Amino acid sequence: MGDPRGMGVGDARDEELQEGVRPAPVTRFAGAEGRRGEDRVAHEEPLEIQLGTTSLAVVMRTPGHDEELGLGFLVTERVVSRADEVEALRHCSVAPHPEAEENVLRVTLREGVEVDLERLRRNLFASSSCGICGKASIENALATAPPLADDSRIATDVLYGLPDRLRAAQAVFDETGGLHAAGLFDAAGRLQVAREDVGRHNAVDKVIGWAAREGRLPLSGHVLMVSGRTSFEIVQKALAARIPVVAAVSAPSSLAVRLATESGMTLVGFLRGRGLNLYGNPERVV
Repeated sequence: MGDPRGMGVGDARDEELQEGVRPAPVTRFAGAEGRRGEDRVAHEEPLEIQLGTTSLAVVMRTPGHDEELGLGFLVTERVVSRADEVEALRHCSVAPHPEAEENVLRVTLREGVEVDLERLRRNLFASSSCGICGKASIENALATAPPLADDSRIATDVLYGLPDRLRAAQAVFDETGGLHAAGLFDAAGRLQVAREDVGRHNAVDKVIGWAAREGRLPLSGHVLMVSGRTSFEIVQKALAARIPVVAAVSAPSSLAVRLATESGMTLVGFLRGRGLNLYGNPERVV
């Protein structure tokens, strides 16, 4: 996959559309009459993330920015703490099936960086398990990423402008209507990067992976804006990247609010038009 940093805006948008969209047959009904045609739908494929030859996880994602997704996953799951601990992230050139060639991402860590694979497997299993209680989930999150000490402030007028700015950056959503988005903004409301994916968590990992690759972690004084609701996992990922404000057009979950409250994060929910709800630590919004 080429590096999009040397492309123009139009070229990068075209590449995102090529990777993120697929044709699909459709029958559209208007009243009692149906007409066959073709639709454009969001592309979804599995991506296996391997550490050496060991499989860490399989995520369902929209192809594109896979290296950022992999690096963001490594950072937010606390496999590494910095981008320079990763020697290489590349797609495997040999796969059991031709369609899988772009669906395996192999991670090579720098010499001397050690990972407890057994602990990592337990943590990854627990983070995706329904059997762990909320209190234990929060304790585990705070054990690996302590509460924020971030005195940054953001104005309500800045927050009100974020949904439209994120929406304007959703090239594949314009074609398909079927993708989530995450965007990173500074305290003045300037968009730093936006990424789309069929999975909310993947979009967040791609954003954080971009920031890690650019050497911008920790992300103090920034806002993470997501297109759907805010779950515990999204707050956990933002905490790992040290983002003090997470905003969403929809509602937060109860566990997301609990983690935000205990970690010193501000949650913005129902950010629509000139209205919003504040959860967690509201004093950061002025």
